[in-house]
Amino acid sequence: MQAMIFAAGLGTRLKPLTDTKPKALVEVGGKPLLWHVIHRLRQAGFGRIVINVHHFASQIVDYVHAHDDFGLDIRISNEQETLLDTGGGIRHAASLFDADSPVLIHNVDILSSVDLKQLYEAAGDADAALLVSERTTKRYLLFDADDALCGWTNVESGELKGPVADGNIEMSGLQRLAFSGIHVFSPRLFPLMQSFPEKFGIIDFYLHACATRCIKAVKSAELQLLDVGKIDSLAKAEQMLKQLQASRP
Repeated sequence: MQAMIFAAGLGTRLKPLTDTKPKALVEVGGKPLLWHVIHRLRQAGFGRIVINVHHFASQIVDYVHAHDDFGLDIRISNEQETLLDTGGGIRHAASLFDADSPVLIHNVDILSSVDLKQLYEAAGDADAALLVSERTTKRYLLFDADDALCGWTNVESGELKGPVADGNIEMSGLQRLAFSGIHVFSPRLFPLMQSFPEKFGIIDFYLHACATRCIKAVKSAELQLLDVGKIDSLAKAEQMLKQLQASRP
């Protein structure tokens, strides 16, 4: 199994910590966020991990090498010249993946209770599988009764994107679910990315691809998830780690 960790972000919401280090190396529970994600992936059986880097890139590379690549096949996707956003970052790393296997994509600042191996397997033959839940947010992905992606909405502004925006899909029959920042991507989608600009978001790409490809939801009713993106979330992250560690065998 193979995975990619998004670790290239500037981490502006975690300033001043990220004035001297990348977000990936901000510590929670005495360990960097990157350590927690790699540890969970390794426990789940992932053998190859691609990490994209930009902000303080050398610190991440040095950290990984100092830990002997955690005994894994870890590859670095260098975005030091240009930060490519999530979709552009995946496409930029295409040559580092096994083209015949799905890739589990994981934001470095996400802590969750999800079983990563189970999620990877749940993708099945889908072109992409997005981990979602019913938590409250301003922005939702929209899925039909068969769990197929068909749109996106901002409930405050009323903005719509994707196939649902053309008015041919009834909103009343759709599931409104929150994206987790964790998903499974099939390399079969790379050819569809060629028409996109150098920098683009993966959700915008999925909203384009879902008209012709199988982009599905993997729902987790009891998902515990925290975006460790702000200074005031660090204390919550410490508490969540303790809860997750206590609940795991």
